Amino acid sequence: MGMLLLAALLAGSACEKRSYGKIYDRELLSSMPECMKLSLFPPDESMERELKQLYAFEENCPYRLEVSYKNGIHCNSTQNVERKVNSNFPSAYLRMDLYKGVKLLYSYYRDLDAPPDEDDVADAMTSLKEDLSSE
Repeated sequence: MGMLLLAALLAGSACEKRSYGKIYDRELLSSMPECMKLSLFPPDESMERELKQLYAFEENCPYRLEVSYKNGIHCNSTQNVERKVNSNFPSAYLRMDLYKGVKLLYSYYRDLDAPPDEDDVADAMTSLKEDLSSE
């Protein structure tokens, strides 16, 4: 019975659309970063411009926000063949990780149906700000 439940959970979670933020360092909640440095991969002028409109990044800051995304991804899970044919599976993602040095402090990830646009970037930055100011 346990293996059947595990298989059902794995089948249901493979390549589903989702969005989440995770705080890895709880001390971050009591002392919000005063600044962030931007690192964007792959480089994209439009996305960089949007990010810089949402936040005043500083080049000489110990906190680094690494923003990455990918388009044209495919789910290779054989568990969901029928669902892939009959529904709109994610084909892109947007990820934001906040570091101090090499220490990961916070991570945000979202599956997308299309390449990330200005709204997706704004939503991610809003989530980051809300997650870090909660509690």
